[in-house]
Amino acid sequence: MTAPDRFVRSILMAFLALIVPFTLAPTLKAQTHVVSSDQLKQQVRAVAKTREANLQKVDEFLVMPRVQKNLETLHISTEKATAAVATLNDADLAQLAARTEKAKSDFAAGTLSDRDLLFIIAGIAALILIIVAVR
Repeated sequence: MTAPDRFVRSILMAFLALIVPFTLAPTLKAQTHVVSSDQLKQQVRAVAKTREANLQKVDEFLVMPRVQKNLETLHISTEKATAAVATLNDADLAQLAARTEKAKSDFAAGTLSDRDLLFIIAGIAALILIIVAVR
């Protein structure tokens, strides 16, 4: 490489070194929506608390005598169902908890028969098994 080529190359590199930071500066600015570690901890606690509440709702449903009777009819142990529920992701668990709460309230109100409850439990069991099998 000749001296003029090196000089031109050096000038070009210097020019790029000066121009590039200014052209990229707007995209490289510090973000103003940074989340503090305290906020992250609070969010993690809230998610964990919600998950625990949903697990408790489903577990309370699974230990109801009528539910256990229907699980036995389907040849599903409560322990197996509980273990499968614990593997669900947060969204699936929240959906299942909502369904079990609705089933509990319908059953308490007398709008569900044992046959209806069996169908609901079979559906819930199938849902749990499908979700666990997909993973």
